[in-house]
Amino acid sequence: MSIPVVIMRGGTSKGAYFLREDLPGDESERDTLLLSVMGSPDPRQIDGIGGGHPLTSKVAVVSASDDPEADVDYLFLQVQVDQPRVSAEQPCGNILAGVGPFAVERGLVTATGDVTPVRVRMVNTGALAVVSVPTPGGRVEYAGDTVLSGVPGTAARLEVEFRDTAGSVATGLLPTGRIVDDLDGVPATLIDNGMPVVLMTATSLGVTGEETPAELEADGRLRRRVEELRLLAGTLMGLGDVNATTVPKMCLISPPTEGGTLSTRMFIPHRVHASIGVLAAVTVGTAVAMPGSVAHTEAGGTIRLEHPTGFADVVIDPGTGRSAIVSTARLLMEGRVHPRRNTEGAIIHG
Repeated sequence: MSIPVVIMRGGTSKGAYFLREDLPGDESERDTLLLSVMGSPDPRQIDGIGGGHPLTSKVAVVSASDDPEADVDYLFLQVQVDQPRVSAEQPCGNILAGVGPFAVERGLVTATGDVTPVRVRMVNTGALAVVSVPTPGGRVEYAGDTVLSGVPGTAARLEVEFRDTAGSVATGLLPTGRIVDDLDGVPATLIDNGMPVVLMTATSLGVTGEETPAELEADGRLRRRVEELRLLAGTLMGLGDVNATTVPKMCLISPPTEGGTLSTRMFIPHRVHASIGVLAAVTVGTAVAMPGSVAHTEAGGTIRLEHPTGFADVVIDPGTGRSAIVSTARLLMEGRVHPRRNTEGAIIHG
């Protein structure tokens, strides 16, 4: 009548983490259960544990992995707030940050030393990631001094390393084979290290890069120009006609204003992101570390990407190809959740 669940904050999102064995094996039954548990469809999710927002209506399904390269499998599910829909179309890098601590807390991975690497196979894409979890004394440590934009206070630093992400959707890290391409007179770096992104200087499009998302979205001329260039870039990146797709993302870059490495404004693709996505940040950071790219800046160690509501830190090592995002996570609650049922005992939602 109830299901074990852990509520964790992962990065700037919050979600319900389940062991796969505790959920129905049939996808339709599983999705019905999750809609009921989260309280969807309802704008407030008042009859469930969802938070009434896409960033707090997320689910991680975790299990031991049979892949010799991974410790655990992680399936990300986005539970729509106001629709009876559960989506597995893409992974979530924020919720991924909590998978490492969850795996240690649930005994799927044994803590080893002060930092325990948890190898994660992202079921949505098949890609591998490694979450480095602080485990002094054999227990997960959540307290620390790392600041994450959008999260109050500080917490222990996690590094989420992404492996084999070059050419995740496009035809390669640099799908055109060039570090800089000419997009109808605009110099651009077309790159995919986990997310296809087109980088251009803000000034090349007639703006400063310091505008708010609302200001950029209100600029009809700019939006039309960005979309024209996106369609061109899609063909060059081997993505075909991208008119109806969400990739590539279009990133306007400019000098930092808050002491970071670079300032970003990300079209995703028609709205402007209030911050920057995890895999997009890894891709932009890779371009920053790449001599000759439009974003290249001499920056050692951690690269800080400023965005409209703060910053994102990424760690890029060009020598080894290592790319990681700096994140944090925290265990919020563990217990059992009771799905909504009708008078006959069947699980229902909405």
